[in-house]
Amino acid sequence: MAEAKEYLFKILVVGDLGTGKTSIIRRYVHNIFSSNYKSTIGVDFALKVIQWDSDSIVRLQLWDIAGQERFGNMTRVYYKEALGAIVVYDVTRPQTFEGVTKWKNDIDTKVSLSEAWGGGQIPVILLANKSDLIQEGHGQHVNPTELDQFCQDNGFIKWFETSAKDNTNIEEAASHLISSILKLQEENADNVADDENTINLNQQQQQQQNNGCC
Repeated sequence: MAEAKEYLFKILVVGDLGTGKTSIIRRYVHNIFSSNYKSTIGVDFALKVIQWDSDSIVRLQLWDIAGQERFGNMTRVYYKEALGAIVVYDVTRPQTFEGVTKWKNDIDTKVSLSEAWGGGQIPVILLANKSDLIQEGHGQHVNPTELDQFCQDNGFIKWFETSAKDNTNIEEAASHLISSILKLQEENADNVADDENTINLNQQQQQQQNNGCC
């Protein structure tokens, strides 16, 4: 029986302060929800291992970037080698939607796919979060036609109306992003493999140099 292929994908989760990024990650990774999370300071990490299909395992490294970090110099360091991103806004606070294009521009200017992956922008999805609060009379549902157009105009691959509390569309959104990255991997399979082999060879050479006598 052939060994399962393993993939490691770094995913950024960004958005203004209080949009529910940490709640989305906790729901997705641990299937738990709490309304008492403290604001993320700097950056936090979570890892989720997914048996994608019978012969593929995907390890997702989720980088939870704090809202107050936005557009700071450190984001360039955080974004390095990311293969996808999730931008989150709060449907009950229209001002957080205004931050969406700034976050997307920040991602586009600071990270891109390597030539081995075909170059260009990394896949980014948009989450209209906290839809559960709409049921309670706060804010209003998004206009699908308008958001479709917004995503097309701003380079998002897709949008989802989500709720970490009700576990609405969290899995679906993540699966769509993973599928998009896997498709890129498949389209550039030979180049990606060569790129990884080059990196491994360089690391081995570096180790040999470090272990050499002087």
